[in-house]
Amino acid sequence: MQKINQVLKTNDYSLFGHLKGNRDINPPHLARLKKSISEQYLEVPIIINEKNEIIDGQHRFESAKSLNKPIYFIRIKGLGLDEVHRLNTNSKNWTAEEYMNGYCELGYGDYLLYRQFKNKYGFGHNETITILKGGLKISGSNFEDFRDGKFKIHDYELGIEIAEKLKMIGDFYDGYKRRAFIYAMLKLFRSDQYNHVQFLQKLSYQSNKLQDTTNVKLYLQMIEEIYNYKRPKSDKVRFY
Repeated sequence: MQKINQVLKTNDYSLFGHLKGNRDINPPHLARLKKSISEQYLEVPIIINEKNEIIDGQHRFESAKSLNKPIYFIRIKGLGLDEVHRLNTNSKNWTAEEYMNGYCELGYGDYLLYRQFKNKYGFGHNETITILKGGLKISGSNFEDFRDGKFKIHDYELGIEIAEKLKMIGDFYDGYKRRAFIYAMLKLFRSDQYNHVQFLQKLSYQSNKLQDTTNVKLYLQMIEEIYNYKRPKSDKVRFY
């Protein structure tokens, strides 16, 4: 058996540095690790390069440091950001549910309201973020904010209003929680031509015309057909 990389131990936290370009510390992940380490400290080493920059284990390092625990580490020359990306790719990514619960555990108010809203209405995470951001379609930056603990609810009362309108449609269409359908309805809710009461009336005897699809435009076409049923030609609307 050949010894290649030796595990070292130190309490000198100043020895270690942050690798530029590495991911930021995730607060809920850090909190969970601290709790785990306070209960039982497993001597799992972090990996650093010859510059003492942390390649793998920065959350373990920060957690152990905050609890005045010794740092176990392995130094490997030549490692950099490419290796960090490879390690991150091979590791399990956090789900939106884990981010939500993590920030709720830390007492973040917007996340507590978010979880309350999501548990009540049962929409998916992308749909819930979109609704609580004011009904505008989700973008990559929105989820990055959610992941990084920066998520802010635009208007909670407006979110409740949107959710209740969608819930009413559920009396006639089981697919009212589908992402494409919600995005189609969010567009209609912002339209001056759309009247929710009229749509529900038309839908009550044409619900079979509303079929599942993953396409927002197809949903808008179906809704337009339902909405325009028996309307005078001069009064017909266009939604797509």
